[in-house]
Amino acid sequence: MGDKASTHPGAAGRAPAADRPGSLRNVVLVGRGGAGKTTLVEALAQASGAVSRAGRVEDGGCLSDYDEIEHRQQRSVQLSLVPVEWGGVRVNLLDTPGYADFVGELRAGLRAADAALFVVSAADGVDGATRLVWEECAAVGMPRALVVTHLEAARADFDEMTARCRTAFGGDDPDAVLPLYLPLYGREGADGHRPVDGLIGLLSRRVYDYTGGARRERAPDPGESALIEEARNRLIEGIIAESEDETLMDRYLGGEECDTATLVADMEKAVARGAFHPVLAAAPAAAGARQGLGTLELLELVTRGFPTPEERAIPAVTTPEGAPRPPLACDPDGPLAAEVVKTSSDPYVGRISLVRVFSGTLRPDETVHVSGHGLADRGHEDHDVDERVGALSTPFGRRQRPLARAVAGDLACVAKLARAETGDTLSAKADPLLMEPWTMPEPLLPVAVEAHGKADEDRLSQGLARLVAEDPTMRLEQNQHTHQVVLWCLGEAHVDVALERLRGRYGVRVDAVPHRVALRETFAERAAGRGRHVKQSGGHGQFAICEIEVEPLPGGSGVEFVDKVVGGSVPRQFVPSVEKGVRAQAARGVAAGYPLEDVRVTLLDGKAHSVDSSDAAFQTAGALALRECAARARVRLLEPVAEIGVTVADAYVGHVMSDLSGRRGRVVGTEQAAGGSTRVRAEIPEIEISRYAVELRSLSHGTGRFSRAYARHEPMPERLAERIRAEAGAKG
Repeated sequence: MGDKASTHPGAAGRAPAADRPGSLRNVVLVGRGGAGKTTLVEALAQASGAVSRAGRVEDGGCLSDYDEIEHRQQRSVQLSLVPVEWGGVRVNLLDTPGYADFVGELRAGLRAADAALFVVSAADGVDGATRLVWEECAAVGMPRALVVTHLEAARADFDEMTARCRTAFGGDDPDAVLPLYLPLYGREGADGHRPVDGLIGLLSRRVYDYTGGARRERAPDPGESALIEEARNRLIEGIIAESEDETLMDRYLGGEECDTATLVADMEKAVARGAFHPVLAAAPAAAGARQGLGTLELLELVTRGFPTPEERAIPAVTTPEGAPRPPLACDPDGPLAAEVVKTSSDPYVGRISLVRVFSGTLRPDETVHVSGHGLADRGHEDHDVDERVGALSTPFGRRQRPLARAVAGDLACVAKLARAETGDTLSAKADPLLMEPWTMPEPLLPVAVEAHGKADEDRLSQGLARLVAEDPTMRLEQNQHTHQVVLWCLGEAHVDVALERLRGRYGVRVDAVPHRVALRETFAERAAGRGRHVKQSGGHGQFAICEIEVEPLPGGSGVEFVDKVVGGSVPRQFVPSVEKGVRAQAARGVAAGYPLEDVRVTLLDGKAHSVDSSDAAFQTAGALALRECAARARVRLLEPVAEIGVTVADAYVGHVMSDLSGRRGRVVGTEQAAGGSTRVRAEIPEIEISRYAVELRSLSHGTGRFSRAYARHEPMPERLAERIRAEAGAKG
C-alpha cells in the first residue's frame, strides 16, 4: 500500500472459487445514497480486469444489471455481490443500498463481510446514518477504511473532507483516521475547476499519475514534495501509536528514520484489527481509460490490509434445540455452518439464496439441514427441515458463474432452496446447528393492502408469503380486529419497492388503503335496556324478552356477563343464549362498529313463551337489549396507546419532545444513550404515529430511531370520537 510497484497482477476478469480462506476478502461498502458505492464497485471491477473499459462483463451483460426496480428508481435497493480477483486474492465486494429504508440489506452485508469500506462524498459530507453504522462496526471491532469520492465536484475539498471524517469517526482518537495519499491536482480550467490527475503516496513518497488512463509511478517534483512532509509525519505518528512494537515510538522520537516496509506492515496489522482507519481517494476512470484514480490503491489496501475470514470471529452456534456448541473456526474441513444472508427470486431459476459459509465446505447436490431464525412474529416461520442444495454459483451482473464448491469464508448463491429464508442456518444433516441471529431493524411503518381485482385475490396470499420470505425486515399481519392485511415496512421507499415486486415479480396487483388502528368502545355510565324479539309468521313464532343493565369496568376487564334472573322468568336453558347474543353484539360494536369492552352486563329479568321461545330468539333479544342500552347512555371510543422509546442525537431532543406533545404524547422520562444521544420515553396514541417512522427520520436528519409496544386502550378525546362516529354513520 503506497510502496508497491504500479503493476500488480489482476485476474484477467476471473474470480474463481477460492480453495482456502486465506485467499479471500469479504468487504462491504457502506455510505449514504449517491455517495458513489456502485460506481466504485464497477471501477474496482474494471481495474482488476473483470469488466472491459465499456463496463461490460467479459462473458456478456452489464455489471450494473441487477434489478429492474433499481434501474427505474435510479438507486440501489438491495444487497449485491461482485467478486473480483487481485494478486491471487478473491475479493467479494458487497454493495449495499444507501437509503435508510433498506437498512436490512445493509445489515445483511455487514453480517457477510469481514471488513467495511465507508464511501463518503467530498461534495456532500458525512450524514448521521453513516455515523451510526460506523459506531455499530466499532462495537464489534470490524476493520474499516474510508474512501472519498466525487473529487471532481466543483465544491469538493479532500483536505476538508478528511478533517470532517476525523471529527465524525475518530472519536477520542482522531489520529486513527488519516489519509494514506493526497490528491494531485492538475491545472485550473477556465471554469475554475482543478481536475485530480493522480495521488501522492505519503509513505512511499511517490506520485501515482493516472492522466494516461493507467497508473504510472514517478518521483515527486519539488513542489509536490513540499505537500508531503507534514501529512506524512502525522501519518507516521498515527501508525506508530497503534504499533504492536512498543520500542518504535521511542526510536522515532529519538530521531531514527522509520523503515517504510516496517511502517506499512504495522499499518496493515492495525487496519486488520480495527485500530487504524486509512482514508483514500477514488474516482471512476475517464472514457477509454483502463484504471480509475485510486482503484489500484484500494485493491492493494483490501488484499493486504483487510483481514482474511480466518482472522474474524464466527457467530456463536447452538443446536436447534438451544444447547450450546463449542466455538467454530473458519476451517474448510470443519463442521458445515453457513447462513442465508439474502433471498431473491428469479423468474427462470426460482428462489436464489446468497449464503456465507462460516465453517466447512458447501457442495452442490448435497442434503443440508435448515434451521429456523425465530422471526415467526414477522410472518417467517421457524424451520427445522432437510433440503437438497441445488447448483452453486457466484453472481456477476445478471450472469451466474458455476462453482464446484464454497469453502469456509466464501460467499455463494444456492439455487432451489425451497424452505430456507434469510437468516436461516445451513448445516450438516447429521449435525444440525443454529447460528446466533443478527439484529434486524423493526418495521414500524404500516401499509394496509387489498387485492385490486378478483384474479389478484387468488394470488395475494402466496405473493405476500413469497415477498416476506425474501425480506426479513418486513412483517405481514392479518389483523383480526380491523380485518386488514397489513405490511409493516421500514419507510415509504420500502413500501414502493414491496408493492412493485408484488406486481412485477409475482403478478399480484394490490391497492394501498388507509391503515386502521384497533379502536374499542365502552360505556361511560350505567344504562338499562330491554330487548324484545316477538314475531308471528304462521306455525311456530319467535318470542324472547330480556332486560339487562350495563355498567363500566376498569380497563382490561373485557366483557363480564352476570345472571341475576329470579323466579325463572328467563328459563335456565336460554340464559346462555342471552349471553351469546350480548357478546356477539359487543364484538360488532354498539356505536361506531368497534368491539365493546370493559363492561359488566347483568341479566335482570325477561319473558319466555312455552312454544315460541328459542335459542335464536333469545340471542336476538340479548343483542337488541345491548343496543338499547347504548342508545340511552354515553359510549366512549377507546384508542390504543403505545409506549415508545425515541433515541435521537442530543441536538434534536427538543424538537422531538415538542413534536411528541403535538401528537398528544406524554413524555414520561429521558435518559442518556451512547454516542451523544438521548432516549426519550413517552406514551402516545397509536393513531398519531402511523407515519412516525418517516416523520422522525425527517425531524432528526436521519439520526433518530424508535421502538414501540402496546400499552393499553384509553378514552379518545370527544371531538375526535365524534368525527369517527360520523364517518362510521356515513358508511352505513
